[in-house]
Amino acid sequence: MHPQGRESNQGPRPNAGIDVSKEHLDASWNDQCLRLSNDASGWNELAGKFKASEVDLVVIEATGGYERGLVCTLQQAGLEVARVNPRQARDFAKSMGMLAKTDQVDARCLRDFANVLARHQDRQKYVTARLEAHREQLTSLMTRRRQLLEMRVAEGNRLEKASPEAARSIRAVIRTLDKQIGQIDKDVDWHIEKHFKDQRALLEAVKGVGAVTTMTLLAALPELGKLGRRAIGKLVGVAPLANDSGKRQGPRRIWGGRGEVRAVLYMATLSAKRYNPAIASFYQRLLAAGKAKKVAIVACMRKLLTILNAMARDGAVWDPTKHAMPSVKP
Repeated sequence: MHPQGRESNQGPRPNAGIDVSKEHLDASWNDQCLRLSNDASGWNELAGKFKASEVDLVVIEATGGYERGLVCTLQQAGLEVARVNPRQARDFAKSMGMLAKTDQVDARCLRDFANVLARHQDRQKYVTARLEAHREQLTSLMTRRRQLLEMRVAEGNRLEKASPEAARSIRAVIRTLDKQIGQIDKDVDWHIEKHFKDQRALLEAVKGVGAVTTMTLLAALPELGKLGRRAIGKLVGVAPLANDSGKRQGPRRIWGGRGEVRAVLYMATLSAKRYNPAIASFYQRLLAAGKAKKVAIVACMRKLLTILNAMARDGAVWDPTKHAMPSVKP
C-alpha cells in the first residue's frame, strides 16, 4: 500500500479532511482548500469534487450533528468516511506541532489525519458504518429524546430551590416536557416496530435488555453484529487497555468509547446480574476470584455486549445454555 493509502490507475489516491461548523464546511485534499455551505447544495458539490479527484478516505470531526447530512451524502456517493471525536483530532494536531487553530488549519490537519488512517492496518475499524435512512431517522429521534430528558432534569433541579412564584412556571414547563417525552417515546416505538422489529425482538429476549437499551443500541451502535468482540468492546469503551511502561505493569482501565451506549449498557448489566443467569453466574465467579465489584461490573458489561454482538451477527435467538459459558476470561 502506498504511504497515502490505496492507489488508482493514475497513482496514489488523495485523502481529505473537512472541518464542519453550523454554517459552512472547510475541505482540504491534495493542495486544495475550499469553503462551501453546510447544506444539501454544499454536500453534493463536495461529493462530486471528491469523486472527480478519486478521494480515498474522508476524515470529519464529530460536531454534535452538524456533520450528519454531509456524512450520509458522502457515503451515498460511495466515499469512505471516518468520523473522529474532537479529542482525537486535537491530540493528533498537537502531536504534529499544529498549535494554531483556524477552520482551514483544522481541515488540513484532518486531511493529514486521513493520510495516517488510510494506511493503518486496522483502517476499516475507523470507517464510519453507513447509516440507512431509517437508522438516521431513529438517531435523530433519540437525540431529541436525550435533549428533552436533560431539560427535564435541569427543570427538576431548579424546582428544588425555586420560590413559590417561580415554581408554578417550572411545574408548567415540566408538564410540557413530560408530554413531549411521552410523545417522542411513542414515535421511537412506532419507528422501531416498523423498521427494526426483528432486531428489537432479538435484543429484548435477553434478560436485562429493556426498551431504552434497545433504542440506544439500534440508534447509536450500527456496528453491532458487524465487528469482532474485541473491536466492538473498544468501540463502546468497555475493553481494558494496557498501561505498561518498561518493567512497570500498570492497571488496565477502560477509556473513551461511546458514552451513551456505555451508559445504557451499564444499567442493563445491573439488571442482568440479578435476573440473567448467564451474567449473574459470571459476576459471582469474578467476585469469588477476588475481583473488585467495579471490575466485575465492567467485565459483565463486556460479556453482555459480546453476547448481543454475536446474536446480531448470527441472527441467533437468546439461548441460556449456549451463552451461560462455564468460564470466560474477565
